[in-house]
Parts: sequence; C-alpha cells; structure tokens
Amino acid sequence: MSAIASLRLHAVPPAELQGVWRGNELTRQTQHVIPSGHAGLDSELPGQGWPQSQLTEILQAQPGLHEWRLLLPSLGLAIANGPLVLIGAPHLPNLPALAYAGIPGDKVLRIDAQTPAERLWAAEQTLRCKELGALLAWLPQARSEQLRRLQLASNASQALAFALRPIQAMHESSPAPLRVSVQAGSALSLSVQILKRRGPVIDHPVTLTAKLPVMAALRKQRVNTKDHDHAVDRPATPRTERRSRPSLHVAA
Repeated sequence: MSAIASLRLHAVPPAELQGVWRGNELTRQTQHVIPSGHAGLDSELPGQGWPQSQLTEILQAQPGLHEWRLLLPSLGLAIANGPLVLIGAPHLPNLPALAYAGIPGDKVLRIDAQTPAERLWAAEQTLRCKELGALLAWLPQARSEQLRRLQLASNASQALAFALRPIQAMHESSPAPLRVSVQAGSALSLSVQILKRRGPVIDHPVTLTAKLPVMAALRKQRVNTKDHDHAVDRPATPRTERRSRPSLHVAA
C-alpha cells in the first residue's frame, strides 16, 4: 500500500517575509535611512527618511530650483559618511549657504560632466566609491535602463543617491523605489508629491516649510555681526585743537 504524502502550506505573515509588505501599508522591511529633516515628509516615507543604498528620483519643473531646500537637512547628516558629490549641477554651489547648513566646502566635490553619457558614467563610478555621503546627479535625458544601472550600483553603497530629472519624466517608467515631485508652495513652503513608494498610493501632496538657504545664511551673518565690527562704527579719533595763527601786524 503506497503512502500518499500531503503537503500543507501555512500562511506566513508578510512581516516575516523579506521584501514583502501589504499594499495598504508602508513596507516594514529593515532599511537604513537618513531623516529628511521634515517631520511631515518623514511620516510618509518608508523607514521614516530618505533611503540609503537606493536610488531616489526627484522631479521638478526647472533644475536647481527646489532640490537644495528639500535636501539640505539630510545632506548635512549624510556627509558624516563621506563627501557630497554633485554631477552635472546647473549652477555653482553656494558654499557659504552650504556651510550654514553644516556642509563645509571641503566636503563638496563638483564633477562638471557635460554629455548625458559622461554624467551617467560619473554617477555610476561615484556610487562604487566606499567613502560617499551623498550623490546628486542631474540627469535630464536618462532612460529607464540607464537609471536601472544606477539603482544596482547604489545597492552596494551606504550613501544617499538622488537623480534630479524634469517633471516631464513623471509618466515614464523608473526603477527607482522612491519617486517624488516638488514645486513651490505658499510663502516659504514646498509642496512634495510622492509619486512612487513601497506602500499605498498617497493622493495628496505633503506641504513642508523650507527656508531659502542663501537668505537664511545672510540673516544669520547679520545677527552675528556686532556693531563695533563695522569700520564706519569705529570710534572717531579725537581731533586736535587747531592752533590759532599769530596775527600779522603791519606797522603804520
């Protein structure tokens, strides 16, 4: 008589499976993150911050417009692991403003790559460096398969990796696990829309306060400058009394 073996499958909670999570909740997968510096945004990001060892895509209407205001708090923390590398930056970085945010000039490395191929190559090689704090790469013409190479390269790094792309790329496929768009809000606020994350869809933007870094640096400099530091405020040198000239008498 042959014995029939039966296989019984038991349901395993998603929390016990690596890389699996319920569609109606944020992933509980253990991952290293760096807080964004914006509490309202952290509460919507998986892991409560910007992910390390992963590619994050930031979309905006114009390069160099909002990314610094959004990322400065986290970049100031990331440089503890290595330098901040800029590839294809549309403008020269404002070093005094970065210093005010806790990023000294000797921690900033700017790579002036012009063509799309040069930028992609430089970004991939940068992500292979062991000592790297954060990477900001402006990649307006990158394709999905090219971004996938950066995503794979970022898996071997502990750095923050951001790909800055135009808002028109919103409808293109992307291998980045996290995609956000950013635009100006009212007053000094930013409006951040989370387009893709490991978790449920969020249909409303996250509004956060983000000061202009240059204006904040100038305001601090004015507060720290004392009155006697100004040349025009130095006490005037006492003037010596003018001696009266002797009168000249002409004899009659």
